[in-house]
Amino acid sequence: MADIRKSLSPGRIIYPILIGLGAASWMLYRNFDPEAFSFFNWTAASFFWLGIALLMMGVRDLAYMYRVKVLTDGELSWRQAFDVIMLWEFSSAISPSVVGGTGPAIFMLYKEGINSGKSTAVILTAIFLDEVFFIVTIPLLYLVFGNHIFPPEGVNYAQSLRVALFIGYGVILLYTLALAYTLFFNPYFFKWLLSFIFLLPFLRRFRMRARKLSNQLIITSYALKGKTFKYWGKAFMATVISWTGRYWVVNFMFMAFFFSELNLFDHLLIYARQLTMWIILLVSPTPGGSGVAEFIFSDFLGDLIPNIVWAVPLALLWRLITYYPYLFIGVFLIPGWVKKVFPPAPKYKVIK
Repeated sequence: MADIRKSLSPGRIIYPILIGLGAASWMLYRNFDPEAFSFFNWTAASFFWLGIALLMMGVRDLAYMYRVKVLTDGELSWRQAFDVIMLWEFSSAISPSVVGGTGPAIFMLYKEGINSGKSTAVILTAIFLDEVFFIVTIPLLYLVFGNHIFPPEGVNYAQSLRVALFIGYGVILLYTLALAYTLFFNPYFFKWLLSFIFLLPFLRRFRMRARKLSNQLIITSYALKGKTFKYWGKAFMATVISWTGRYWVVNFMFMAFFFSELNLFDHLLIYARQLTMWIILLVSPTPGGSGVAEFIFSDFLGDLIPNIVWAVPLALLWRLITYYPYLFIGVFLIPGWVKKVFPPAPKYKVIK
């Protein structure tokens, strides 16, 4: 319990903020150009499209809230779903992306009245659906756009980024296939596999964590037995809408400042590039991908921006819309949520 409270400490928001702003400041200093902010033309149209970009984040969060209600079989209210999703996003935002906020999310559901086994099942199923979205969508987009979904050749480290993307996709694919086999066919397979892997000398100290994860997967497997096609259909559709809402933020953000420069192909390519970009962010060692996100934004999307010097302020604006709000919403929600789920112990009068 103490570890969970520590992981949700509002004081931890300072680190991702400093990392993100530090990376952006260094990029601006390295490539300083007085034209960098010249594209900010604040017209009624730009405010409209930025409003739509913000709306897309609302669509994303509503889809996530709906999904958690579906996965809990309707046991959560909309307010409870809001608290869980916002605090889950906060936990993910202050944790290294490669770690994520899985543990705190399970704990949050448990404290909202979902039993521990079902809480584990809900969060691991949500993660599984996210991974399925990636491994299915990226090959489909590659069939349409080919190598255009990767950073263009002129980008520094373009070849290294491609190699990293292939490795990242391969790891996600293998993990998702193993997870699917464990959840739907043989729940004890992952336990055997992890036990074997974590016998390696340099991994032994993590063996208890691996055993806990494998037991959680077994619980999840039994919880998912008998779920209907309707259940999976609604949950996966909510997953698609949530990720699409997140990715369309950049499309509408670009429309706010250079509407006439982009055609339909460009907009679809922006969507495709963000999927591949997200693979890098998923394995980022920094909290919420801070620093890494700002760097790779221009690498992946720079050739779709009319002037490359605009990339850094656009990356900052993108993070202001899609990342930083969760830090501050989390700080605002945590005190009230903690007070709700950890009520003070009753006081007893001392009888003399």
